[in-house]
Amino acid sequence: MTNAETLDLAESLGIGVKSHSSSIVDAQADRVRRKAEREGLVRDEQPEEPKPVKKAAKKSAKKAAKKSAKKATKKAAKKATAKKAAASVEAPADDTDAEEAVVAPDPVIDEPTVATEPVVVEPTAPESETPAAPARVISSSGSAAPPKKPSAPEDAPALVAKKVVKKVVKKVVKKVAVDPSKRPPSSGSGKPIPPPPPPRSTSGKAIPPPPGGRPSGPSGGRPGGPARGPMPGGRRPSGPRDSVPGAGAPPAGGRGGPGGPGGPGGPGGRGGPGGRPGGPGQRPPRRKGRRRRNREELQPMDVPSYTPVDAPVPEGEVVVERASTALDLGPKLNRTAADVVRFLMQAGEMVTATQSLSDDMIELFAAEIGAEIRLVDPGEEQEVELQKLLVIDDESGDDAPLRPPVITVMGHVDHGKTLLLDRIRNANVADGEAGGITQHIGAYQVERDGQKITFIDTPGHAAFTQMRARGAESTDIVILMVAADDGVMPQTIEAINHAKAAEVPIIVAVNKIDRENADVDKAIAGVAEHNLVPEEWGGDTIFQRVSALQNIGVDELLDQILLVAEVEDLRATPEGRAQGVVLESNLDIGRGPVATVLVQSGTLRVGDPMVAGAAWGRVRALINDHGEQIKEAGPSTPVQVLGLSEVADAGREFVVAPNEKVAGRVADTREHWQRQSSLGREAHALAGGAKLEDIFDQIQRGEAATLNLIIKADVNGSLEALTESLRKLERDEVKIGFVHRGVGGITENDIQLAATANATIIGYGVRPDRKARDLADAEKVEIRTYEIIYHLLEDIESAMVGLLAPEFEEVVTGDAEVREIFSVPRIGKIAGCYVLNGVITRNSKVRFIREGTIIWKGTVQSLKRFKDDAREVAAGYECGIGLSDFQDLRPGDIIETYEEREIERTLEDLES
Repeated sequence: MTNAETLDLAESLGIGVKSHSSSIVDAQADRVRRKAEREGLVRDEQPEEPKPVKKAAKKSAKKAAKKSAKKATKKAAKKATAKKAAASVEAPADDTDAEEAVVAPDPVIDEPTVATEPVVVEPTAPESETPAAPARVISSSGSAAPPKKPSAPEDAPALVAKKVVKKVVKKVVKKVAVDPSKRPPSSGSGKPIPPPPPPRSTSGKAIPPPPGGRPSGPSGGRPGGPARGPMPGGRRPSGPRDSVPGAGAPPAGGRGGPGGPGGPGGPGGRGGPGGRPGGPGQRPPRRKGRRRRNREELQPMDVPSYTPVDAPVPEGEVVVERASTALDLGPKLNRTAADVVRFLMQAGEMVTATQSLSDDMIELFAAEIGAEIRLVDPGEEQEVELQKLLVIDDESGDDAPLRPPVITVMGHVDHGKTLLLDRIRNANVADGEAGGITQHIGAYQVERDGQKITFIDTPGHAAFTQMRARGAESTDIVILMVAADDGVMPQTIEAINHAKAAEVPIIVAVNKIDRENADVDKAIAGVAEHNLVPEEWGGDTIFQRVSALQNIGVDELLDQILLVAEVEDLRATPEGRAQGVVLESNLDIGRGPVATVLVQSGTLRVGDPMVAGAAWGRVRALINDHGEQIKEAGPSTPVQVLGLSEVADAGREFVVAPNEKVAGRVADTREHWQRQSSLGREAHALAGGAKLEDIFDQIQRGEAATLNLIIKADVNGSLEALTESLRKLERDEVKIGFVHRGVGGITENDIQLAATANATIIGYGVRPDRKARDLADAEKVEIRTYEIIYHLLEDIESAMVGLLAPEFEEVVTGDAEVREIFSVPRIGKIAGCYVLNGVITRNSKVRFIREGTIIWKGTVQSLKRFKDDAREVAAGYECGIGLSDFQDLRPGDIIETYEEREIERTLEDLES
């Protein structure tokens, strides 16, 4: 792109870039780059920049034009002066006419406060050194003598001069016959006495007349006229040296009428040109703006109007945008802004009518007046217009082909959901989850008797409510897992409610029937209490007894799934643009934002422009559940999508846009409204917050504390679950403020933000790198990392009630960087490492970290220096490390060893 195109794009996006040498941040540069790609401004080759036009040439041309205009003006003025002088010295017909000849008046400038009568000078031809202005010859009979050359009118030179000097001199001064009795006094030599000079300031400049008009003279205006050449009486001091005669500004009283005749000694200068008779002097209009403003400021302010207490409340549900002001909220609830402000001030909230209100403030006022409201994000109404740009004609009907059913496995934690899927897929997924519980949505596709079945495994822990709801909304059939030895549990009931809300059929799988304490009938009776009556009891719910551990009843369960799917008659067209739902998303350092999506209709192909909430991009790769890259994915197919601009929100619908331009426009608009919706939220997060370790002291002092947290998680769904679970832990004494939430490893920016906001960093499934850990030690920022969500919640809850008592402290003993990978027969892969810090000890606990994310945990199985076994290797040495059961090694990975040390509580700690 050219610099001009780049500047135009930046200006259209609201980025303040002034020139091509300005710098912008990476995030803004990415916005400019994306818009340039959408508008097709990116070229394969860099276009040439237009050469700047030199300004010096323009200036020199202007100067030359001015000089030529001045020369032409001077020549024309000289010619006009010569012709006028020749006309004025023509001899009269007789002596009487010569005696009565009148000389043209000169421009006269009087004192600012005195109006002088026009001066008439007797003809003194011999004493005149220079010809006067053009004059008319008056005969004794009072009739003007005809001009000598009628072919050349006497005012023609004046017209030429007027055009050259740009209309400075507008009219030729007319000669006026003056009564001899009104002639001005003359000196002893017969010369007229000139008028006194105008008053001057200390700097020598003439004092201008006061504002307002002055009384006009008999002629209706000040005398004026062009002065030609030096006067016998000398130059008047107020006239500029080489100024154009008669070019002064007209007086404030008007344009001025025909001026009286000036004497031969009358000086030229700032006299205004002759014109129409001026009217009586007038004052300029007074400026009333300041007086009006002062008067308005002194007026009493409008008294706020309050609504009567018994005013009616809007019926039904009222939609209110988040971060609304009192001016916006009041009219929607049949109240005024003053009502809202008064109520909140009485509640202890100092707000104004134009201040954005938090969700709690809005809900509190609505509850006070008894109104039912629904808070929506700003821009939700605009979302309807955006959906019209992405609408896809639904062609799914009876003629559409059958699609694989989507099955969601739900139930309480540790009831065997993931183990059942392991048996179906012949894989081992449960061991890979921390603590043996599922913490992410897993999507798989299997084949049974030539028919494909898509399974979605949802977490059973209480913290993952939204993930279970998301799975139920995206499914066709729900398999409810109930342990025979445990019966119906809280998350079992929640899963039943989610399935009923989604209006999908439910198949109950009673698991763990091989246990000694299993009570199948009790489990079935517990489920039947929630209106899921088995078929053998006369109901319509299918119950299947299984044992995922012993592989009992799994095949029969698959047959029941295919039977229900056939009854449901699930169809979808594979033609057209794809649409579906985002099940999960995370940030992979090597691959960028990754989204796990479920295609519901159409076919998703590599290269399609895809929009998922505020994230968009062209699909770079599609990866199935086996880790293989595929070219396209049809209906009911779960795939991982690479190529989005950012981490997509889990649960959002995705759709393939008609083109990249539409996709970018929709995503940018959604991003704008998401930023607007974040205003006014968590305003108390940065005000008076406390760290986790300080909560106990504040509670003991009886103070209300705010716990500031920075949450970093490995995937978007876990981040969402953590946020909702932590909100439920709030108490009256302790509030939680989320300073920042994000997906990815803990970075130095997070440490600096935590130090500024006095916050504690909570890492879930992620770890800080060495630089971030060193910076945290220097800034005294507390970092707590967890891998099992209920451990995290228990720790935070204990801290919030003042019972924070960690029994073990995790100490990093050393870390090494993988440099080379070696394959050893009968042993496997060995990591050739360089010890960066601390000491690497054999049989110590180890984490395998890749780009800040924990990939694997285990122990150091073997440690060698060259070919010899070593018990430990210090920093600065190379070594070979063999891990217990991990083979996915890459150069650049970090092997971190650690140990857990028990911390003993002292008496001083208990007393404090």
